[in-house]
Amino acid sequence: MARALLLGLAGLVLVAGAVAALLLFFAGRDDAGVSGPQGPGLVLPDRGARHISPAERRSVRYDSEPPVSGPHVPVAVRRDATALSDDQILHALELGDVVLVYGTRKPPAPLRALANDVAGPFDPALAQAGQAMILARRPGTRGVLALAWTRLLRVSSPADPSLRVFADAWLGRGARR
Repeated sequence: MARALLLGLAGLVLVAGAVAALLLFFAGRDDAGVSGPQGPGLVLPDRGARHISPAERRSVRYDSEPPVSGPHVPVAVRRDATALSDDQILHALELGDVVLVYGTRKPPAPLRALANDVAGPFDPALAQAGQAMILARRPGTRGVLALAWTRLLRVSSPADPSLRVFADAWLGRGARR
C-alpha cells in the first residue's frame, strides 16, 4: 500500500512538472507585450490610423517617406505594380498588407515572385482583407523599401532574403484596433 501511494505521488509530481513546463513554454512565446511585437525592420512611432477628409490631408506631415502610419484618407488599392498615393499605402498598411516599393518602370522579377509566393497574385479583395503583398512604383526609390504598419525596411537588392522575413513577420498585422 505504501508503495502504491509513493508511485501515485511520484506520478502526480511528474504531471505537475510537465504542466509547469508547458506553461513556461507558452508564456515565453507571447508577443502581445506592452512594448509591442518585435520583428524585422526599423520601428517608427505609431501616429494612429485616423481617417480624414481630403481637405484635412493638406495639413498632415509624416515621419517617413513613404509614410508607415498616420492619419489618411481611406483609399483602397485596386491594383499593384503602379504608383500609389500615400493615402493608398497607409490604408493598405492599416489593414495589414505589406507594400514593397521600387523605383524602376516595371517591378523587378524577384519582387513579383516573392509577392506571388507569399500571398498569391494581387487581388483587391485580398488587399481589403489585409492579406496582400502590394508592389508600388515610386520613381526615385533606390533599392526596395518594405513597408508594414510602423515598420520600414530598406534593402539594396530585390532578391534580398530579408524581404521574405519582413513579409512573413508583418503580413496580416496592421494597425491596432
